[in-house]
Amino acid sequence: MSKIGVLMNTESIATMAQITMAKSEEAQEALALVKKLQKRFVDKLNELSFTLGAHKDFQEVIWARDEGKHGGGSRFESQDNKLFNTASVNVSQVHYDDEPSKKLQSASAISTIIHPKNPKVPSIHIHISLTKLRDDSSYWRIMADLNPSLENNGDKEFFIQALKKASKKSSKECFDEGIKQGDKYFYIPALKKHRGVSHFYLENYNTEEKEKDFEFAQNFGNIIIDAYIDIITNAYKKRTCFSIHDITQQLDYHTLYLFQVLTLDRGTTSGLLIHNQNDLGIMASLPKFVNKKLLLSWAKNLEYPQNILVEKIVEDINSEGEINNISKIKLAQTVRNHYKEYPESLKMQASGNTVPTTVSNHQVKV
Repeated sequence: MSKIGVLMNTESIATMAQITMAKSEEAQEALALVKKLQKRFVDKLNELSFTLGAHKDFQEVIWARDEGKHGGGSRFESQDNKLFNTASVNVSQVHYDDEPSKKLQSASAISTIIHPKNPKVPSIHIHISLTKLRDDSSYWRIMADLNPSLENNGDKEFFIQALKKASKKSSKECFDEGIKQGDKYFYIPALKKHRGVSHFYLENYNTEEKEKDFEFAQNFGNIIIDAYIDIITNAYKKRTCFSIHDITQQLDYHTLYLFQVLTLDRGTTSGLLIHNQNDLGIMASLPKFVNKKLLLSWAKNLEYPQNILVEKIVEDINSEGEINNISKIKLAQTVRNHYKEYPESLKMQASGNTVPTTVSNHQVKV
């Protein structure tokens, strides 16, 4: 049974009844879509917990933007410490129906990251969102990437085939473009390596057929969710033995994941710069533990002022390398403060073929 969680510091206690919905029909349909994807994924993950794990449902946490006046969201977090390191499936809708001076009318999204506890079971990141602007234009942002601590060629190939299948559902050929942008976005120049083994990313996706674009986003989410469930179900059943070395590799990979998210991920940074009312939700993508010594060693690979950011990030994490709610709040504020102090460093962040105008969309038009 789901329940509203206990919220900390930057989150408003709310119920879904307090959260207003965007007025436009397109935004309402997008919200219904991401909620269906959320339910599909959470139901399947709960089923895994009851068949292979600790028999614990994901729990729901609700947050409100400006006490629900401008929307908010719901995230489901895993309570199953047998199967998952961390796992969160987030849905949100922020809108400015009462503020016509802003370029953005609404943004509806599902963003999810699953980090399994078993180092031989890969992590997944999925993001699907619709941005609707005041001029009635709109576009999709569609992402999916497989992130194993220990690479498995079978998992990788299965995931790539799922991406190909999902891409065929679009009204234009987009597999090659999605892979190209994904490989660019998830590359970490300072480490000369990628986060993950298979990446798909479409920024500013739209055609002249909005209905088909909607169907593509929906089918993409369904196909990738189902493919990931197939991958991890097989992995949980068959890869039951792992070594201390495997766990160490997982810790190092989780460190790389945090490094990429907090120094390069434009979506994370944009969310933190727009407001501070969902910091725990935005930081829910982070794993439970990292290797602080390894993380600090990467600071020297970065240009100024990003090296300073990494040093401050390390200071926010306790001596055990634990990423708990207290450290998540600190990390969110550190990243936010950094880009406010050094706005020029936003140019150093990851992008696909275009740089999204997420932050400026939330500001007053000039």
